Amino acid sequence: MIATVPDLDELAQHGITVRGRIFWHPTTSQLYEHALARGDARLAEGGPLVVDTGRHTGRSPKDKFVVREPGSEDRIAWGDVNAEISEEHFDGLRDKVTARLSDGDVYVVDAFAGADPEHRIAVRVITESPWHALFAKTLFIDPTDEELDEMEPQALVLHAPSVSAVPEEDGTRSETFVCLHPTRTEVVIGGTYYAGEIKKSIFTVMNDRLPLEGVFPMHCSANVDDDGTVAIFFGLSGTGKTTLSADPERHLVGDDEHGWSSTGIFNFEGGCYAKVIRLSEEAEPQIYATTRAFGTVLENVVMDERGVLDLDDDSKTENTRAAYKLEQIANALPAKRAGHPQAVIFLTADAFGILPPIARLTRDQAMYWFLSGFTAKLAGTEIGVKEPQPTFSACFGAPFLPQPPVVYARLLAKRLDEHGARVWLVNTGWTGGPYGEGSRMPIKATRALLRAAIAGELAGVEYRTDPVFGFEVPVSVPGVESSLLQPRLTWADPEAYDAKARELAGMFKANFAKFTADDNIVAGGPRL
Repeated sequence: MIATVPDLDELAQHGITVRGRIFWHPTTSQLYEHALARGDARLAEGGPLVVDTGRHTGRSPKDKFVVREPGSEDRIAWGDVNAEISEEHFDGLRDKVTARLSDGDVYVVDAFAGADPEHRIAVRVITESPWHALFAKTLFIDPTDEELDEMEPQALVLHAPSVSAVPEEDGTRSETFVCLHPTRTEVVIGGTYYAGEIKKSIFTVMNDRLPLEGVFPMHCSANVDDDGTVAIFFGLSGTGKTTLSADPERHLVGDDEHGWSSTGIFNFEGGCYAKVIRLSEEAEPQIYATTRAFGTVLENVVMDERGVLDLDDDSKTENTRAAYKLEQIANALPAKRAGHPQAVIFLTADAFGILPPIARLTRDQAMYWFLSGFTAKLAGTEIGVKEPQPTFSACFGAPFLPQPPVVYARLLAKRLDEHGARVWLVNTGWTGGPYGEGSRMPIKATRALLRAAIAGELAGVEYRTDPVFGFEVPVSVPGVESSLLQPRLTWADPEAYDAKARELAGMFKANFAKFTADDNIVAGGPRL
């Protein structure tokens, strides 16, 4: 709808005096029309909206800042992840963004982050771009009409991607900026059209707020079966967090961000933001179907002049994305909430080919692996990367953690101690050798192992203790080749495996040296 006088007054409270039109709570159809009319998007066969994010095809972590201010500075983990910016510079950038938003048409989306009414926040996104408004409308949780009438925003995102910073005067690193003021709970974004910055900035807000309420915020997907058995899947991009949680035999709670409270888990979002490069209809039919659906926003996906998509084309980026409502997944759980997890899965894509497809972790080992947050970059993914490189991201989400990682690790330990969830390490990466020599872990085997672990079928099987990493690995699992469970035996040269295993263990030790942890947690790491 176009705004009324009271709406104008409300925007004026945010410092925006709009001289164009204000589209308050626009519909999906309305946003389609505007994005297409402006030439900001194209319509693909089947109905998705295809957009190009320009030079930024992913997040800009080095351009993310947190305001150093008295209300929050004592709890923020300052450093590379949480680079500081002054309130003066934040206000200057805010003025630039609100000036741009005042100049033309704006789109206002009010929604919730958090499916649990006890711990959700009301989010207002104000943007100059209709397709970014659609993204926000898709990724956050829709309020009812009654809730919308009474909603007072608790978090504000001011989004003007066409505004560029001037580093010399704005205190930024480049023209791009994503700045959070924790006490005001305001985010200003400019210089990037990548929509994921909107979603992840609110995830950062939730990661700051929820620990103060005793709630554990998690970078994980989650699903549940008909009997209420809940599984959560931690993992960095490319490890299978979205793919493995979208199990047609289970109900999807969410694919990326959740909280674990005293009553159970809850999704932060109302939608999914899945990578779709080389997406297969056969392997991932539900996610594939969303790329042919009205309401989906496809970022940087290549299509021809007829509107036919080519999901295999990575000429723009490997990080092609689909944003779609959770309800587009047929077995999604409408409530977006479930009970306490019985299975906690740590996903890693080990491109070194060392880790087994599944391992059982003790509580202390779980703390070690959670703080480590290991996966591996592949050769060719970045300039100069010629062989697999380790990536350690604390709590499987370091870029989004305002507070020290130990805060989140303690919350995980508390929940594990209270509810007795079993923790599993699952390698979705390589077997039979490193990337370039070995092969990708068969997804069929991964699914079989996960289903057995979640169902409790691995409780009574025989295990062996890995001599380097110390975790327990099943000796055999029905339906899975036993050789997969012993990575050393899949290598052509077992001694080369031993050398690489010791090298990887050394990388873990070196990374963990930055944490101050109890001796029993340190002992949960590799045995060198």
